[in-house]
Amino acid sequence: MAGFSTKTFTKHDDWMTPFSAWDNIKQFIPKDKLIWEAFYGDGESGTHLNKLGFNVIHEDIDFFQNDKGDIIVSNPPFTRIPEVLARLKEINKPFILIMPSSKINTQYFRKLFCNTEDPVQIIIPRQRIQFEKLVEGKKVEKQKQACNFDCFYYCWKIGLERDIEWLKNKNE
Repeated sequence: MAGFSTKTFTKHDDWMTPFSAWDNIKQFIPKDKLIWEAFYGDGESGTHLNKLGFNVIHEDIDFFQNDKGDIIVSNPPFTRIPEVLARLKEINKPFILIMPSSKINTQYFRKLFCNTEDPVQIIIPRQRIQFEKLVEGKKVEKQKQACNFDCFYYCWKIGLERDIEWLKNKNE
């Protein structure tokens, strides 16, 4: 569940992951691992991953109090990213997380991952992910499709062939 904040907007974490976000990277998600989609949101993200053939745990439980599966594949609440990353590092949990591209420039990210034996790898989407807004638990119909920031898929301990993977357009 993505979130954002600017000087003119309040913080929001009720942005859900569309099916296309996981479909675009399905070839990079390990098939032989039990995935924990740790941030429940509206419950659809786990369903999307299941539809793509992955074995997924997706329960409405507290991420900070639990440790499930072999790998986390999720879109964490953007307002809690420093805490989420610290927790994942603490429990040594491999992950693929959708986060704003700017997160790699933060001091907390540098402190957590700059000097690790396992470098962070990045998958760069071919276009911006159009998250789905929830208001009072329901998707907003006819939502304006204009996400104003770029996101990467940040990967840790996944073992991608390259440190940066650029997703190609379907006709490339």
